[in-house]
Amino acid sequence: MTDDRAAITAIVHGYAERLDAGDLDGVAELFARADWVAGGRVTGHGSAHARRQYDGVLLGADGTPGTRHVIANLMIDIAGDRSRASARSYFVVLQRNRPILAGRYHDRFARDESGWHLTERAFHADLLGDLSAHYRAPPG
Repeated sequence: MTDDRAAITAIVHGYAERLDAGDLDGVAELFARADWVAGGRVTGHGSAHARRQYDGVLLGADGTPGTRHVIANLMIDIAGDRSRASARSYFVVLQRNRPILAGRYHDRFARDESGWHLTERAFHADLLGDLSAHYRAPPG
């Protein structure tokens, strides 16, 4: 099961790495088969929905948002048949050397012939700082 945990960890950490690099299409790709959950309800599904959510991320001249998403306390539970898994983690977003957002991700995964993939991410923003240099709400 170590390979399963490594694959799931790579997805969780890959999200942070892609976002910090300004690869918004790559971030959206991780949601290709996933529900987006906010406020306790599914608000959308798939890459197109996720990409629209990231349209509000402000990118600098270097093409990045100038952030570091730090993922901590990753806990992974894998079903006995290794077809499904869930994970919980904390995140802190740093920008310009200060925290701007902290919270939790609650994720669900499935495994098929192509490997593990995200099926649901619930965002829980617990601490909000000044997001004005990081994100503007996408239109409509």
